[in-house]
Formats: sequence, structure tokens, C-alpha cells
Amino acid sequence: MACLTLKKSNCKNCYKCIRHCPVKAIRFSGNQAHIMKDECILCGQCFVVCPQNAKEIVDSTETVKVMLKEENPVFVSLAPSFIANYEGVGIEAMREALQKLGFIDVEETAIGATIVKNEYEKMLAEGERDVIITSCCPTINLLIQRHFPSALPYLADVVSPMLAHCMDIKKRYPNAKTVFIGPCVSKKYEGESSGGIVDAVLTFEELSNWLKEENIQLKQEVKENEASRARFFPTAGGILKTMKQETSEYTYLTFDGVESCMNALRDIEEGRVHKCFIEMSACVGSCIGGPVMEKYHNSQLISDYIAISEFAGKEDFPVEQPASENIKKTFVQGERNLHQPSEEEINDVLRQMGKTKPSDELNCGSCGYNTCREKAIAVCQGKAEISMCLPYLKKKAESFSNTIVKNTPNAIVVIDEDLQVQQINEAARKMMNLRFSSDILGESVVRVLDPVDFIQVLDSGESIHDKKVYLEEYKRYVEQSIVHDEESHLLICIMRDITEEEKHREKREDISRQTIEVADKVVDKQMRIVQEIASLLGETAAETKIALTKLKESIKDE
Repeated sequence: MACLTLKKSNCKNCYKCIRHCPVKAIRFSGNQAHIMKDECILCGQCFVVCPQNAKEIVDSTETVKVMLKEENPVFVSLAPSFIANYEGVGIEAMREALQKLGFIDVEETAIGATIVKNEYEKMLAEGERDVIITSCCPTINLLIQRHFPSALPYLADVVSPMLAHCMDIKKRYPNAKTVFIGPCVSKKYEGESSGGIVDAVLTFEELSNWLKEENIQLKQEVKENEASRARFFPTAGGILKTMKQETSEYTYLTFDGVESCMNALRDIEEGRVHKCFIEMSACVGSCIGGPVMEKYHNSQLISDYIAISEFAGKEDFPVEQPASENIKKTFVQGERNLHQPSEEEINDVLRQMGKTKPSDELNCGSCGYNTCREKAIAVCQGKAEISMCLPYLKKKAESFSNTIVKNTPNAIVVIDEDLQVQQINEAARKMMNLRFSSDILGESVVRVLDPVDFIQVLDSGESIHDKKVYLEEYKRYVEQSIVHDEESHLLICIMRDITEEEKHREKREDISRQTIEVADKVVDKQMRIVQEIASLLGETAAETKIALTKLKESIKDE
């Protein structure tokens, strides 16, 4: 499973990957996505949809370059979907370009598809099996092994076209190395698990980058080959199109896309399907809708199908059919040790998410799970976190915010850039003598407040903080702050009622003024008294002086 990795730093906690993962094989922990290797089916959907490119397919180009420098000849098994990925480029042009890179030869994987198709027809002719599911798609094989084990007996025990072709190459060239090139992530895993049958797997993207690096141009050249019917394999229903379908007791069906295949597998598990040959492909449109093609080629299913149809012949590739036992493959049930929570545990998690009754379970899917119950089970299994429930977080945030706004003693008024009131709290209603919020919501702010300061903030872009304002109409003093939230295009006005403080201040000022007046009066009065005393003292001193002078003179006369 090392072929699909995650760049943790790029994961932005958007849950898009889990929403698109058909088997929910992604675990979230610490606000990061983690691929669960024992559940992943390597469909590549997380790689395709990730908006941050956090999912990466491990590049095997350097491994192949090293291989080319060694003595053993290296052959390419080229997936037949190449004609859809490289428009107007035939097998001869691909061979020429790849030989410039150092490969000995290039053959079409459709040769192996012919071998596999022949084996399917043999199984049908024997008529011993009730239901047969094609084994060409490794993602479908993993889906059955890990998530629908009871359908495992119906999976055809035949190798895929890639393995059949690489086995054929190594039979013809015993010392050869094989490299498969195609549009699939799970082929890398299948190659790693092949026991040396496939030495490396490249995607079309890796090949394109390599060709660009070496400045090798692909020629626009396509030659017809009537003996190439298996080129239809990468299209929806392509396997059936190459088969004779002579066994009339079987019903021939095709399903593409993991969801469709899962629905079919549920029917099979429940015993409602009999005597059917079922072609299954994980990708919508089959391999021409593969994850690498879908992400970088912008696959056009109709035009791509036409390209395949025009490229494919009407006869089979000439092949030497190996013995059945030589292309037999045994599929083993995958191990899953997930804890199955009790009803009590599930309900406890639902309660923690604020879902106490069925009507609370919105099943919106924003967390990536189809239902709130599925999400609760995932939480119990350690695959998800309660915080992934966006409606719950939104409700919690709104409740917290509303609690603050409702209970703050400050008056809060929110208006839009057209100066219309959008929100008003209870403290503001009391200040402005409004019975209901509806009395002013949607109305111009001029009905309750002077709009001059709001207009100033809008025009200048500068907030107002703690400006003292007297609201004449309400006989109140307030400290007013106005902030423009440009992101939400709203003006937020917070007013702290300072009327009582102003009254106390005015009272203190009045007392001070009165005190000063009284002091002034006392001082004036004291000064007058002093002056009067001084005046009296002056008169008395003069009279005394006169008396003493007269006394002095009379004494002298004697």
C-alpha cells in the first residue's frame, strides 16, 4: 500500500477524500487524514478529488531508470487505454518513443487480455460455476477480499491481463524484466504483490513526465491491426465485447464504478443472483476513466471510447494459451479487526454530537459519512472525530456566540454596508425602547442611531473606539465603538452605557463647583472682616497717638 501516500502538511481538514472514498478507508486524527491500509481498495478517488494535492502516487521512474542500466532486457507491457490518453498515437509510435528511453521492446497488455478472455470462456463452457466475477481489476479484487468476503468464491481465480502478459513475456524471454504502464493506482500494488512477475509499474503521468524530461515527442501515427479485439478491455463492457458469449445458460452483465459494483455484490451476498457472468470495473467507464487519466487527462468517456473502438480490431491477438493451472490465482480474504460498537456506545457518541433525537440527525454528509449513525460508528472505531460534524460545530459556535451577545450588558447593533440593521441584541433594544428585534431588522439605522459615524468608518476604513456620544433621543451617554468587518461586509457597533457614570461625574463636578463657590464666599467674607478689623485698629491707633501726644506736650509745659 506504499504506492499511495499522504503529504500531511497539505491536508486542510476538508473531508473531501472521505466523502468520495467508497469504503471509508480514511481515518482522521489530529485534523489529518490517514489512509487505512487494511481497508483501502486503491481506487484512487482520494487522489483525484483532493483539492490540496495531499495524496501522492509514489513515483517509480527512478526505479525503472536503474533497471534500464542493468544487463537484463526490459520490456514494456502497455495498457490498451494508452490510445485514449495519448490521442492519435499508435503502438508503433509508442514503441519508438519508449525504445529511445532504453526499453528493448513494447507490447500491448491486450495480448494478456486475450489469454484471460480465453480462460473465462473456458470456465463458462465448463458450466460448473454459478456466478463468475471477472478478476481483471485489482481494485475490485481488493473490494471483494476486504469488504465482501462472502462473494470471494465467485471471483474468477484467474490472473489479470497485466500478469498474464508479463508471464508470457518472461516465458519467451526468461531473463527479461517487465514494466507495466497504465492509468491505474492499484496496478502498482498488484505489481508489488506479483512475486516478481511484474518488476515495476508506471502511470501514464510518470511516462509523460519522463518523455518530456528527455525531450521525446510522440508521433501522431496509428496503424490498423485487425487481430487486436482485446483492445476493447479498458472500456465499460469491453471484456464482454471480446467474448463469444455462446453459453446461453449464463446472463452476461457489466458494472462500472465502485458504487454500482458494491450494489451488485450485495445482491450476490444475499443470494439473489445466479448463473451470471459479471464484468466489474472500479472506475466509471472502466480503465479509460482511471484515476490518473481522470486527474490529468480530463477523460472524456465518449470520445475515449470512440478512440478505443477505432483502434481495436475484430479478431483476437494470436496467443499461445497457457494451461489453466499456470494462470490460476488464489484470492485470500483480507483481515479487518474493526471494533463493532454497541448500541449504547453509538448513542453516546450521537449525544456528544448534539443529536439526542432522530430529527437532530441531519445526515448531511459534510463529515464524509452518509449518515450521522455511520459517523458515530466511525468515531467508536477510532476512524473519525466528533469535531468532524460541521452542523454540530456551527450550532455550538452559534450557541456560544449567541450566549455572549445575549448576555453582555453592552448594546450591540450589526448593520450591513447599505446601513440596514441586520442584528440587534436585547441590551440595545432596551436602550432604544424597542419591544422586538423585528421592529428594526432590515430597516435603515437612521431610525435608531445617527448614521454619521457609520458612514465615516465605511469611507475612511478606520474603526472608531470608545468615542463618547450623547444619544439625545434616549437621554443616554454611551462609549461607542464601530468596526467594519470587510470579509462579512458588516459594521458592528458596540455601545457601553455610561449614563450613570456621566451623572456621577456631573454630580461630582456640581459639588466641586458649589464647594468652590462657598469657599470663594468664605474667603471674601473673611477678607472683609480683616479689612474692617484693620480699619478699626487704624482709627484706634490714631486716636491713641493724638492722646499720647497731647499728654506728652502737657508734661513738657509743666
